[in-house]
Amino acid sequence: MALDSAKKQEIVTKFGRGENDTGSSEVQIALLTKRISDLTEHLKVFKKDHASRLGLLKLVGQRRRLMRYFKRKDKDAYLKLVAELGIRDNI
Repeated sequence: MALDSAKKQEIVTKFGRGENDTGSSEVQIALLTKRISDLTEHLKVFKKDHASRLGLLKLVGQRRRLMRYFKRKDKDAYLKLVAELGIRDNI
C-alpha cells in the first residue's frame, strides 16, 4: 500500500534537511522503512501474496544500498538515523 501524501510529508519534515527535501538519503531511508513496515504487516495477514513479497525484497535491497552509501558518507548521522528509526545496523 502506498503512503498517503500527508504521512509522506510528515516523514519528509521530520527527517529532511529542509521543508521540501525529498532527495536526501535520510528521507529516502525513512520513507523506505515506512513502506517496508507497511508491507510486512500486509504479508502477516496475506501469507500467500508472493508478488508483494517480491516487492518487499526489492525495497529492502534498495534501502540496504542507500544505508551503505549513507554510512560511508556520514557515519554519525547514519548511527543517529538508525537509532531513531529502530532498525539494525548490520551493514
